[in-house]
Amino acid sequence: MKNLFPNVLLFPALIALSACAASAPVASSNTAAPDTARRGPATAAPEDLSRYRPVFTAPKPTALAPGAGPKTVVTPTNQVNAQIEQRLRDQAFTNQNVKYAQGFRILAYVGLEREQAMAIRRAIISRYPEETDYLTFRQPVYRLWVGDYLTRLEAEQAMLRLRPLAPKAELEPTQVLLNKTTF
Repeated sequence: MKNLFPNVLLFPALIALSACAASAPVASSNTAAPDTARRGPATAAPEDLSRYRPVFTAPKPTALAPGAGPKTVVTPTNQVNAQIEQRLRDQAFTNQNVKYAQGFRILAYVGLEREQAMAIRRAIISRYPEETDYLTFRQPVYRLWVGDYLTRLEAEQAMLRLRPLAPKAELEPTQVLLNKTTF
């Protein structure tokens, strides 16, 4: 019984090997291995294909007539009608009432210490007085936001300027106030 178990495993393996050996191609002794060396470019094409290629003739240059000069441009008049002007005025009036937009603010400080938040705020305001700051307290955390930026690019540039003053500053997308004087 002990000798039967290895024989049972050995017999199917022997059959599988013999089946693979019989299906392999037999190489004759006088046949050499195929030549795989790269040769130079072929010297002649097997047939001439030039008769199938299209031939284009160059266009003949035409001389301008002596009396023909550049055409005069007619400027349009009344190209904007009254309805479009009224809609533009309505849109401008609506835009005057918009006070907020999606933008970015720099979160300069988050922590428990009011003194540290005020120190960072004073440092930022003293160096960059044009920046607006927002200090909030939601117990027990103080948060200091700086700036109202409409694009991420503006916010990233300002954050690079503020990095020495607030090393842990990060950007936050939020609603920002629109400054109408800059437009």
